[in-house]
Order: sequence, then C-alpha cells, then structure tokens
Amino acid sequence: MTGDAMLPWVKLATATAPDGDTLRLLRRGDEFSIRLEGGNELMNSRLGGSEEALATLALGHLSGRSAPRVLIGGLGMGFTLRAAQAIAPEGAQLVVSELVPDLVGWAQTHMAPIFKECLSDPRVEVRPGDVLTEIREADGTYDAILLDVDNGPDGLTRAGNDALYDERGLRSARRALTGGGVLAVWSAAPDAAFLKRLKACGFEAVAHTIRAGHSRRGSRHTIWTAVRTGR
Repeated sequence: MTGDAMLPWVKLATATAPDGDTLRLLRRGDEFSIRLEGGNELMNSRLGGSEEALATLALGHLSGRSAPRVLIGGLGMGFTLRAAQAIAPEGAQLVVSELVPDLVGWAQTHMAPIFKECLSDPRVEVRPGDVLTEIREADGTYDAILLDVDNGPDGLTRAGNDALYDERGLRSARRALTGGGVLAVWSAAPDAAFLKRLKACGFEAVAHTIRAGHSRRGSRHTIWTAVRTGR
C-alpha cells in the first residue's frame, strides 16, 4: 500500500438520519468517506464518476433551454451538483433537496476542500427536506429531476425511498416536469423491471452503464435517463 491507503481513517463527525440511521464522516489524507454506522460505505470522494454522469447525461437533453430549472435529490459529496454547475447556463436554477441537514454543514466545514465555493453559486439553492415532498408539490416546475437517493430502486437502505421509484412516485415525477423534461436516476445496480416501469409511466427511457470512478476499472453503476413524453 502507498499514499493515503497507509493512513488510518479518522472520524470527523456523525449525523442521525430521520429514520434513525447514524452516518459517519471519515477522512484519510485527502480522501473522504460517508458510511452507515456498522454498515456499508455510502459514498467516497474518489468515486464520483457515475454521479457526475447523472448530471451530464440529464442536462444533455436540455441544451436548448437557456434557463432550465433542475431539482437534485441528495447533496452527498456534491459530485452531481458540481457537474451540473459546470455545464448549466447562467440562467439556470439548481435546487438541491437534502434529507440530512448535517451533510450541508459538513460540505461547508469538514469537506470544504471538495466543495470549495460551489454552494455560494447564486444559481444554487439548498433545501433541507425530503425530495419526494418537493416532487409531489411541483407541477410542471422542473426541466430536470436528478435522483441520487439511496442505492437506487432495487437496493434500498431507507424503506421510505421506495415511494420515489414505484409507479405513483414516477407519475409524480412526470407531473413535476415540464414538457420534454428529463428524470435521471442513479443506481448501484441494473434493474430491468424499473426500466419497464419508467416506460409504463410515460417516459422514453434509456439505461446507461457508467464506471463508478474515472478509470476503466472498478465497479459499474446504472443511470436511467427518462424523457417525459406526451402532455
């Protein structure tokens, strides 16, 4: 082992999610990790390739819109947000819905080396709360909805997230989108049934396989881009 891999992990902070789960923020050199207490790693600062692709694939469908309104479900380590900022036009609005308020605090303190000034971007608004509520209260509001919530539709760590991915949740997302708007969903694993469900709920959907990191090695994740069809 070389470099940071030889260093011990240092716990920086803990937070309690609304469902009672404890999240731990760890650092090893310039590497950060967020993990469930006694459980799996949820995200790592060196593995953001697929989260970045969530934004680039989705916003690629909005190239003709000068002021798109984008809802991002989950702040995480900010990979999706920063990728959206890099390509979104000046008139864009980027609304981030984060269920665990402590993550916003971590972004501004412990993880400032990663986030830098991205939360100060005037195009960005961070709203503490459940993205499902944001979606259900919207009506033709967003040009894109980007969901990096949980492990995807078939790997839930929080049971309540199932309501995002079932038929009712997908139809709510469709209502929240403008005509031709796009729903993009990140997942740790493929799910053929979810692709069929997207199509059944009024989306023209495609599944993409993306590397977790920026190399040709390592695990692969799935991203669905689903364009709202019809009225």
